[in-house]
Parts: sequence; C-alpha cells; structure tokens
Amino acid sequence: MDKRIAEHLKLFKENTVDFLCEEEIISKLKKSFSSKNPLKLKIGFDPTAKDIHLGHTVLLRKLRKLQDSGHRVYLIIGDFTARIGDPSGRTALRPVLSDEEIKDNASTYTQQAFKILDRKKTEIIYNSIWYKNMKLTDFLSLLSSYTLARILERDDFSKRVKNNKPLTVLEIIYPLIQGYDSCRLEADVEFGGTDQKFNLIVGRHLQQALGQEPQAVITMPLLIGLDGNNKMSKSLNNYVGITESPKEMFGKLMSIPDKVMWEYFRLLTDYSLDKAQKMHPKEAKESLAREIVSFYYNAEAAESQKQEFRRVFSRKELPSKIKEYRVKSGKIDLVEVLYQSGTVTSKNEARRLLNQKAISVSPSKEADYEPVESQELEINAKGKVLKVGKKRFLKLIPPD
Repeated sequence: MDKRIAEHLKLFKENTVDFLCEEEIISKLKKSFSSKNPLKLKIGFDPTAKDIHLGHTVLLRKLRKLQDSGHRVYLIIGDFTARIGDPSGRTALRPVLSDEEIKDNASTYTQQAFKILDRKKTEIIYNSIWYKNMKLTDFLSLLSSYTLARILERDDFSKRVKNNKPLTVLEIIYPLIQGYDSCRLEADVEFGGTDQKFNLIVGRHLQQALGQEPQAVITMPLLIGLDGNNKMSKSLNNYVGITESPKEMFGKLMSIPDKVMWEYFRLLTDYSLDKAQKMHPKEAKESLAREIVSFYYNAEAAESQKQEFRRVFSRKELPSKIKEYRVKSGKIDLVEVLYQSGTVTSKNEARRLLNQKAISVSPSKEADYEPVESQELEINAKGKVLKVGKKRFLKLIPPD
C-alpha cells in the first residue's frame, strides 16, 4: 500500500469503534490524491442544547486531525431535524424545541466548534436550507426508498414498540431525513458516535438509491460522563462544558472515577497514555485536567487551578477567593441565605444538602469545618464560612 495512503488510513482508524468500508476509503483516498480534491467529511449536530461538552469533542478532535492532513469538514447543523429530535438510544419521546431555542443553540454550537475545528477548512450548513423548499412529491419519494421493517431493525425502536411506548412517525422518518443530508452533500465519509451507526448507514443506503457513490461510515466511542457509568450528557448533569470556567472544568475533571480516566486521556488529549499510566492516579488526573484546561484556555490558567485545587482539597485550606454575602448578626435562616446568595439553585436543593449533612461551617479564617445540624445558624461578629457540597464556598459577613 502507498505510504501516504497508509498514513491517512491509520489516522482515519485511530480510536474508532466501527470502521466500515475500509476498501472504499482507500479508493476514495486514491481519487482524492490524484485529483487533489480533499475528501468531504461529514458530521452532524442537532442543536438540542446550548453548549458543546467534552463528549462532543471526541468527534471534533478526530476531524481536526484529518483537516490538518488536508481533508475538508462539513458541519451539518440540524436546525430542521432538531424539530423532530434524534430518537437514537431513547426510550421515550424527546421534548419539542421552539424555533427560537433551536436558533439560539445553533449559534453557540457554531462558535464553540471552532475552538477545535479549523475555520478555513470547515463549511457550516444548516439542513433547513434544502428541506424548507422541498416538494411533497420529492419527500414522498424519499420515504418510499426505505421499508418500515428495515427502520424497525433499530433496537431502540423495536424495544419501544414491544414495551408499548410511544413511537411517532416523525421519529421513524428521522434517520431518512438525516441520511438525506449526506445525499445533498455527496459526503465521502460520515462520522458519528456509536449510537448514530444506524443513521449513518441509512445515509449510505440513500446515496446508493440515488446513484451516488456511498459514504464510508466511521463511529467513535461515546465518552462516559462524570458519574462513571452513563454517556456524557447535559440532561444527566454529568458533563464538562468546553466554555465552563477553568475552575469548574478543572474541578469536574478531578472528580471523575479513576476507571474512566484513561479513556479521557485517549480521546480528549494527545498526552502519552503510557506516561500517564506510570503515574500515581492522583498525579495522572491532575495532568489530565491540566491538559484539557490548557487546551481550552492556557497553561497559566491550568497551573493556577491545579494549585488552587491542591490548596482546598489536599491541604484543606480555604480557597483564595470566596464569594461573600452580607447577613445580619444573630440567627439566620440558612436555606434562605443559600438561595438568596445564589449558592444553590432552589430552596429544595438547600434543604436536601442540609439533610444530607453536605453543608458545613467554619470560622472565617480557618478551614476546620463542622457539619451544620440545623436550618438556623448563629452569626457572630467574625462571620462564618460555609462549605456547600464539595466545591462551593460562601463567606457570611455580619454588619460593620
């Protein structure tokens, strides 16, 4: 095999789960090199949430490396398909988004994607462009190209039917609508998570039905979230957003279970996995957090957060900066204060943390915390420092 093709093929294969149609990719690479036309690499995101998290970046990092090797990425923003909602892996109906929510989410997706992708080698396409003017006859022709039996081969669809759970016609046709994007684009290769494999193959089948050269299909692993069990997801609140502050990002990464740390190294960094695995797990996790924060911010921010983390969680000292909130002297209602100060999102959260003994108190210049036993807290002239959960701190300041 030609050395250049072998090098590109290795890059395409790196960290993949499903690598379908290898011979076709080799053929496409040969044509690309001879014609000097880059391959069209397709990836699609439905803007169902406002921010990109580290789970999304597994695919984006892969595509950036292929861009650096000369290929071109087509980022399909599913502003039309988001109205349906991708049913992949779901056991229930997805909430319907408004046009305004989709528009807002799409704008942040495009901004954040360029933290990783090369803007000059990326084309952003909103799939509503071809669907809003599509004739009904063309749409019906698209639907006729696939059978219901074939669609119901999907495990998540068949399970919902078997369990008498709702499955709408819109959800059934979603894979066809997403797959049609590949036809309009004439994509060479489409990338997705393992939960997208069926949709990607539908795109390949539709291209064949329309007489096009079918796209190759590549899937990447789904990143496990902070809970160590489920895929990273905003709905499960087990995610790290790529626009979160360095403090939040570093702290969240230090909280991941050791068992998933190596996958984070492999999928989210270029750091040597062999080198990391020779370290003590705590040291390795610090290196992981530092690598990721450095990428999205800078080395100085990463080092600052490493030192701050060591100060608070290793040496049990107070953070260098603590949010302050002025209260009256005497007895205060802790639930009300935590809510009004913005430390918790609801009074119910404050009560839950209190019941779990997850709120502790310390004199203002020490870090010797004791669990809070009562909703009422006595404030003296020196004030108090509250530790709420593991990462939140609030300094209560009495009147002058």
